[in-house]
Amino acid sequence: MHLPVVNLKPAIDATRGEWQAQLDAMFARGQFILGAGLAAFEQEYAASLSAKFAVGVANGTDAISLCLRAARVTGETITTALSAPFTGIAITSAGAKIKFADVDPETLQVDADDLGNRMTKRTAALVPVHLYGQPCRIDRIAKLGPMVIQDACQAHGAQFEGRPLTAFSDYVAYSFYPTKNLGALGDGGGIVTNRAGVSQRLRLLRDGGRKGGQVSYETGINSRLDEMQCCYLRAFLPHLPEWNAHRRRIAALYDEALSGCPGVRLVKRHGCSVSHLYVIRAARRDKLRAFLAERGIGTGIHYPVPLHLHPAFASAGQKKGSLPHAEKACREIVSLPVWPYMPESGAAEVAGRIREFYGGGA
Repeated sequence: MHLPVVNLKPAIDATRGEWQAQLDAMFARGQFILGAGLAAFEQEYAASLSAKFAVGVANGTDAISLCLRAARVTGETITTALSAPFTGIAITSAGAKIKFADVDPETLQVDADDLGNRMTKRTAALVPVHLYGQPCRIDRIAKLGPMVIQDACQAHGAQFEGRPLTAFSDYVAYSFYPTKNLGALGDGGGIVTNRAGVSQRLRLLRDGGRKGGQVSYETGINSRLDEMQCCYLRAFLPHLPEWNAHRRRIAALYDEALSGCPGVRLVKRHGCSVSHLYVIRAARRDKLRAFLAERGIGTGIHYPVPLHLHPAFASAGQKKGSLPHAEKACREIVSLPVWPYMPESGAAEVAGRIREFYGGGA
């Protein structure tokens, strides 16, 4: 069985009639930036997340950066060391000073205690990441004091203990990169909030500091979610609950099939997860990946190097050994195939091959 780590084609094919109708309507309107499609998607997306407002932007990196700009954050900002580099890039591009916290070795989410311990009088903001589709302990992080900008770029549709993420801070940033739980067919991003003033400021900043005319009232950026991507997002959005439920089923099958497997350490998840990625910690990871690739099974590493060891973030001053849990995790983690419409038998095949590799039986 050929199983890529992600396959977008089944979801695109299943919704063809819906996105084609949206495209036809867009071409009939003849407006391709800041048009009716974006306005409709923003309303629909906000409602789907039990939020009052959504603001569409060009990508997830800009979504985080614009939140920091809107909140006027320029001081020390702490985030997790285990995330995509774009989390860090968003912070530095907003003019803030970056610093990293370690992760919980069981969940790989940012460790709320470590985050609190690394705060200083200079700490202006926290950027917790809901990694792999699982919310971190946002309840505890929200009580630490500084401004909280949530990076939910991998957590579309997730709540924390039955509460929407906007219940914990005024800024929640999302990415619509194609492989996300809700992805466009190109770049895209969004921010949700319950505050009208926040949404208005974000709309100003995403459009060059303008208020619908040709005058810039402050220094913004050019970051607008285009109408064509809204056509796909509006077609995919009604399917998000179904697709997330399927991801959870695949993850549960992996959990059961890999439980007790020699060489494999499962990453602890809870019911709030939308299983954007299914990640395990594996002994002899690179040899396992090669073994699976020879049998047609794709894998990924999210992420191979903790952010504090990227040259781009050397200004944080955190050297090798300073965040041991994140560093160890990056040497072991491997992402297994999971996507909407993935056959459930695929999870059994992958788990069986992993057991075969470690000599743990089928």
